Amino acid sequence: MIALPEASIAQAQPADLTQKIAEYREKLAEYTKARAAYEVVAGPYWAAIAEKRAERAAKRRKKERTTLDDYVLEQPPVYSGPPKPEDPEQRRIGEEYMPVVADFLKQAEEHFDFVPERPASDDQYRHAYAQLALAAGLTPEQCVKIYAFESTGNGGYDIQAGLEYGLPHERAISTALGYNQLLATNSISLLAEVGDKFVAALREKAEAADGERRTELQKKIATLKKMIAFSHTVPNQWSEHAKLAETPKGLGVHAIILDIDISPLLQVEKLLTSVSYAKRLGYAKPLKAAELEMMNLTGDGSGFDMVTMPDDMRKNIPTSNFFQRRGYERNQIAITNNTVALLIAATDAKMQSEAQLNGARALAAAFEVFSETR
Repeated sequence: MIALPEASIAQAQPADLTQKIAEYREKLAEYTKARAAYEVVAGPYWAAIAEKRAERAAKRRKKERTTLDDYVLEQPPVYSGPPKPEDPEQRRIGEEYMPVVADFLKQAEEHFDFVPERPASDDQYRHAYAQLALAAGLTPEQCVKIYAFESTGNGGYDIQAGLEYGLPHERAISTALGYNQLLATNSISLLAEVGDKFVAALREKAEAADGERRTELQKKIATLKKMIAFSHTVPNQWSEHAKLAETPKGLGVHAIILDIDISPLLQVEKLLTSVSYAKRLGYAKPLKAAELEMMNLTGDGSGFDMVTMPDDMRKNIPTSNFFQRRGYERNQIAITNNTVALLIAATDAKMQSEAQLNGARALAAAFEVFSETR
C-alpha cells in the first residue's frame, strides 16, 4: 500500500469537494424545477382542503349535515420528481433531539420538585385505568382496542412513540406516552381545560386515606395546582399549549403521565373528551373503537365528520380532507388507505390483530374484574 504525501491529500480534497458541489448544484436545479411544477398543482389542492375544512367546521357549529360538496373528492397530487439532494458543504447535523422519559423526570424534579409515584407493576396500572374508564362510561372494547392500536398491544404505561420494542436503533419520534399516547401538549391542554376535575379526584382519594398516603396525595394536589397555574399562563389554544409544552417546565408537566394516581385520570379524559364532543353534537350511539380513534387521530371535529358520514360517502371521500398537509404527507397509513372507509377498516383490522397480544389481553382481564363488580 502506497501512502500519499500530505500535500497530495490536501490537493485532492478540494478538487473532490468542487466536483461534489457542481453535481449538487445540478441536482438542486432539477429538484427545484420539479418541486415548483408540483407546487403549481399541490398548493391550490391543499388550499382547497383548508377552505372546505373551515366550511365544514362552520356547519358543525350550526349542527348542519355535510354533503359530498363539502369535501375535496380528488386524491392529492403525488410528487414524482427527484429527491432533494444533500448539500456537501453543509455540516451534517443529527436529527433534532426528541425528549424522552428521563428528560420529563429531570424537568419535573427541577421545576416542580415532583417525582411521580410509578406503579409497582403494569397490572397495578391496568386496574387503576380500567376502574376509572368504566366509572367514566367508556367501554372495555373502546379502551382495549385503542390501547392495542396506540401501544402495540403490549406496551407498558410508560411506552413512548418510537421506542415501542426496546431495540437498539429505536429513536423517540414524539413525546406521546402511555396507553392512549398523550403528547406533552395534551398534558398541558388537559390541565388547562379540566385540571380542577383532576384535583377533585385526588382530593377525594386523600380524604379516604390516612397517614403517609394522605400526606403524599396532598403533596400531589399542591404540585398539580402549580402545574395547572402554569398551563393557564397562555391562551387556551392548542398552538399556545404546544409552545408551552416545548419549554423545560412544560416537559416537566408531562411527567404526570408516569404517576399512578394522576396518569389514569388524563388517559381516560383524553378519550372521554371525544365521546363527550360527539354527544354534544347529538351523536347518541356508542362510538366504535375505530371511530373513536379517528377523533383521537385527526382531532374531534374532523374525526366526528368521519364518524357521522354515511357508508357511501366514506367510500368516496379522500382521507386528505381530514389532515393538515404536513401531517398527511408524513402519515403513510392515511396515504395508503386513502379513503375514509379504507382508513377506518385498516384501523379496525390492526386493532383486532393487536388486541390478541398479551398486554391487550391483560387489560381486557382488568376490565372484566371491575365489570363484574358493577
